[in-house]
Formats: sequence, structure tokens, C-alpha cells
Amino acid sequence: MCGIVGLYLKNPALESQLGRLFEPMLEAMTDRGPDSAGFAIYGDEVAQGWVKLTLQATTEQYDFKALIAALQSRLDAPLDWFQNASAVVLKIQAEEAPVRAALAQLAPTVRIMSAGQSIEILKGMGLPREISERFGLASMKGSHIIGHTRMATESAVTMEGSHPFSTGSDLCLVHNGSLSNHFRLR
Repeated sequence: MCGIVGLYLKNPALESQLGRLFEPMLEAMTDRGPDSAGFAIYGDEVAQGWVKLTLQATTEQYDFKALIAALQSRLDAPLDWFQNASAVVLKIQAEEAPVRAALAQLAPTVRIMSAGQSIEILKGMGLPREISERFGLASMKGSHIIGHTRMATESAVTMEGSHPFSTGSDLCLVHNGSLSNHFRLR
């Protein structure tokens, strides 16, 4: 049993309120999924030739500053980043493949949660309210968002098992049930 909610704003004037409008929707799904929660938000788009990646570590104490410095040294590309709890949103002027390869070598324990031009996937273990607060959902801006609350029935409660799952550039998947081959279905 899980909960799935989404919000697409047709009125651009409301985009600055997306997180605030969505937060109570996600929290309303707590009874359907109290183990973990996550969301994919489509916000500020990067310029052509840039890619946006959401990276997530298992703890908020991970040294992302050192990782970003090593990545910039390795790729010698302009970048911008900000940390949000145990996640980092990285915007870099480069092709996605070399960034992924460098991250795999420099930080094999850091997961790439999403990649594309505008998507950011943030998720974790805990009640939906805790996840909302951890990542500052209420202050987020964008055009649309999809969220998921999970009640683990067939696997352990882990960040990796939390939804949404990235299935490609600016794409994600959430589901209610048992789906083990989500990446091959895209």
C-alpha cells in the first residue's frame, strides 16, 4: 500500500507556491505510506549545454564540498550547486555521461537520484512530514511535482526503495504495487 499525489500548475503565477500547495497533499498520504516518502519537482531549467543532477548521500554529514571541488577539478567545467539536507542539486556545463563517470569514480556511495534539465528528485526514510521538513518542500518553486509515500510490503525500508525512481532525462516513475523492472520499462 502506497500513496501517490501530483500537482501540475497551469497558472505560472502560482509556481512560486508549488511546494506550499503540494506539502499538505503529500502529508495527507501518511496513512498509505509511513515508511518513506519522496518527490520529483520540475523547477528552474538549466541553460542549453548544462545538465542538472540531484545527488544524495546516506547522511547529511557527507562532505559534498570536497566532492564538488574534486569534480570541478576533474571536469574543468563551470558549475553551481547547493546542498539540501543529504542531497545536492548540481548544475554543470557538461554532457551528462562524463559527469556520471566522474561521480562514479569520485563518490561511489553517492547516488544520482535524477538528471536532466529541470527535474530534482528528493526522498528519504521517515514520515512524509519529516521528509517535507528535511528538504524544505514548502519553499520550493516549479511547474509540477509528483510525490509518493511508501509502506514497504515486499522489501526493506531504504532510501533506494523510496520513490520516485529516475527512468531517464527529466523522467521519473512512481507506482503502487510490485514493479521490479522499472528501468527496463521506460
